[in-house]
Amino acid sequence: MTTVLLNVHNAGFFALGTPILSMGIFYGGIAQIIAGIMEWKKGNTFGTTAFTSFGLFWLTLVGLLILPKTSWWDISPGSSEVATYLLMWGIFTFFMFIGTFRLSFALQFIFGSLTLLFFLLAISDYTDSSSLKVIAGYEGIICGASAIYTGLAQVLNEVYGKKILPL
Repeated sequence: MTTVLLNVHNAGFFALGTPILSMGIFYGGIAQIIAGIMEWKKGNTFGTTAFTSFGLFWLTLVGLLILPKTSWWDISPGSSEVATYLLMWGIFTFFMFIGTFRLSFALQFIFGSLTLLFFLLAISDYTDSSSLKVIAGYEGIICGASAIYTGLAQVLNEVYGKKILPL
């Protein structure tokens, strides 16, 4: 849901505001870190790495957005710095995408589309292209929606003890 909200902003539907930043801290950030710890307890290295890393991504992203507006940190990052940050996350996500080849198609789609999203956002920041940012926003909505679907499918399939929604 956090990815969808941020990319509804990137697509130009509304400004970046408290609902997105709050979701980034609490649901995208803290909740995913907790999920990563739970995956670690189950011995799931992929789940641990994915959830904790992307939980920390959301916390660092919100930090990049709000710290320059506080008295703690009055230095705003330049577009090339943010682009490089996004590029690094794209590279990391690409390698996580490779790890999904032995997992479900749903996870392959999420990580493949997330890789594309990070690269589109990085290129849009490197080139200062607002139209590419909007395209990335629409692609991010698709990525986030696929993650919502996958999470709901996993829950419903487990609750009902059979395939309700395909993965």
